[in-house]
Amino acid sequence: MKVHIDEVDQKILSYLIKNARIPFLEIARECGISGAAIHQRVKKLEDAGIIDGSRFIVKPRALGYEVCAFVGISLDHAHQYKMVVEKIDAIPEIVECHFTTGNFTFLVKMLCRDNQHLMGILINTLQNIPGISKTETFISLDQTVDREIKL
Repeated sequence: MKVHIDEVDQKILSYLIKNARIPFLEIARECGISGAAIHQRVKKLEDAGIIDGSRFIVKPRALGYEVCAFVGISLDHAHQYKMVVEKIDAIPEIVECHFTTGNFTFLVKMLCRDNQHLMGILINTLQNIPGISKTETFISLDQTVDREIKL
């Protein structure tokens, strides 16, 4: 379902992207429309799948996860895709998994306490999943950009 996004919707989204906890009445004042209209528009954006909930952002380093790594994963055979995804999903340190084009079937993002923790997950868990033929690991030294889509 294609939904038309007008300037008011874009303004609402930009406020929610900056602060998901902003009161709807504050957005209404800024947009010059009623609080009820904001509720209706947000509901429309949710129903259209443009907004998918809101969440708190937990800083991994504050919880002791000092290492962020990206791992490229290649499969032996494409038909193993679903089984491998199920096994990847069961590894709590993997916070993202993307099916990609190029040299790797998957690119996953992992958060680990330290390099030893990362090595343990790679050797004892990830590389033992049947169907995975090889992995290549990239350790992030610093995250320089972190943002939602700009409207």
